Amino acid sequence: MSSYVSLLICLYVVNISDKSFGEMFTSVMSVKQAVFAERQLIDYLRTYLENEIQRLDDIKRFFSRVTSLHSGIYNDPSATIANPIVAFKLVKRLKSEWMNVVHSNEAEENIDALREGYRRMEGSLPKLEDLQGAAQGLMRLQDVYDLHVEGLVRGHFQQISNGNAVDIYKPPVSDTLSGDDCFLIGKVAYDLEDYYHSVQWFEEAVRLFRGTEWSPENEGTLEDALDHLAFSHFKTGNISYALSISQELLLHDPVNIRVHFNVEKYEKLLDESPPVTNQSLVLKRPDSTNLRTRNVYEKLCQTKGSQPKHFENPSLFCDFFTNGNPGLFLQPIKRELISLHPYVVLFHSFVTRAEAKSIREYALPGLRRSVVASGVNQSTAEYRISKSAWLKESAHGVVGKVDRRITMVTGLNVQPPYAEYLQVVNYGIGGHYEPHFDHATSDSSPLYRLKTGNRVATFMIYLSSVEAGGYTAFIYANFSVPVVENGALFWWNLHRNGQGNVDTLHAGCPVIVGDKWVANKWVHEYGQEFQHRCSLNPEE
Repeated sequence: MSSYVSLLICLYVVNISDKSFGEMFTSVMSVKQAVFAERQLIDYLRTYLENEIQRLDDIKRFFSRVTSLHSGIYNDPSATIANPIVAFKLVKRLKSEWMNVVHSNEAEENIDALREGYRRMEGSLPKLEDLQGAAQGLMRLQDVYDLHVEGLVRGHFQQISNGNAVDIYKPPVSDTLSGDDCFLIGKVAYDLEDYYHSVQWFEEAVRLFRGTEWSPENEGTLEDALDHLAFSHFKTGNISYALSISQELLLHDPVNIRVHFNVEKYEKLLDESPPVTNQSLVLKRPDSTNLRTRNVYEKLCQTKGSQPKHFENPSLFCDFFTNGNPGLFLQPIKRELISLHPYVVLFHSFVTRAEAKSIREYALPGLRRSVVASGVNQSTAEYRISKSAWLKESAHGVVGKVDRRITMVTGLNVQPPYAEYLQVVNYGIGGHYEPHFDHATSDSSPLYRLKTGNRVATFMIYLSSVEAGGYTAFIYANFSVPVVENGALFWWNLHRNGQGNVDTLHAGCPVIVGDKWVANKWVHEYGQEFQHRCSLNPEE
């Protein structure tokens, strides 16, 4: 490759690395960009290896030449010394050639070039928060879908049923986790004082580290994993395990004073306490203080819940829908009534594949970490892992086209200020949105309701498909809807009397595998007075 082309590539790399992708774990699109970043690093590493191989070949030639001299003409040292030419070359080698080999700057120049290339890419590389977020994403999938940790380590998404591992999804492209991978996941949980998860992941790390050689790219070691696992067991109350693991650690690190102290402490605690039964040693997931509906939510993410079939409830139906709008007469839309209470409708093939692609591409430059209402402000939250962007009709023609189609099927005025701009969302690693209401509740600030108006309805368009997970779950109504590519969900958030419908508590289940994109349109009460007439009847 010419130096001119190399320069162009370097300039391009510098240009993309200046754009901070930020919180990479919150968007699968950011992960795709990270793949490109690693390809650039591979190019730098390839150049480094080629230069180092050349340097080592030169050293090997020097080594071979000197070795052959000592197995040849230097067999008789007295004769060698007598020859002034041989003596001169010996002195020259020892004074000049050996010094040039030992003190060569070429090795430092090669590694400096590799480090400089890495520095150029740092702006587009994951940060510590991305590693932590990705690890938490895996643990979230483990919990919500009741996945077997040993299966995850092997690249399988499995649950344990009647003592057997059952695949809930088989990825077309599979990969395994190393001991160091498991150690880092466990370390994230450990630092959060989440010992339920740290025990499971450190146990896998120890199992994989045993009998394998340490690699320079690893952050953890067998000793590190044993140390953290022992303390994690101690924090979960399993003193006997903490003791046995600490004793194993001393075999690897016999002079570790801290571990000796821990062994004495654990032995004393076991002497003071009655023996623990095997049943009480079972690791139990701690109760959730933030998610009161956790069990129902997770069940709905795994199944469709109690959603009735159409043949079981004659009030549910599928049809070709025009809503009396002339724009739909020639091409009615496919409507599926999912639920009556709350009223939830699924419109099939609401957007075309080309429209969905355009919306994703328009949103890409504006994607930022999704936020939630926090009093009068907005902030990021662990219960919503995604990135989002807002698109205006005036900037993108396809948005206006979709807005008009929403109006056709709902009869609602979706133009600002009667509705919000189209919000496009891309979910991240294990991306999710825990149970929440779209409408303002008694907990919402008065300023929030005054500023935005209450959201009378939600229209959610699925802009992509996913391989597994990602359901939209309605918690109190006890049903969930899988992602239907190019389809759209519509529901009323408020009763006719203006009161919030508690049955619309819903969630975006974590994505197991796939790149989930949705577009949300929230419609306000203001401007819909004649389209969605209110009622004074408190029962409605």
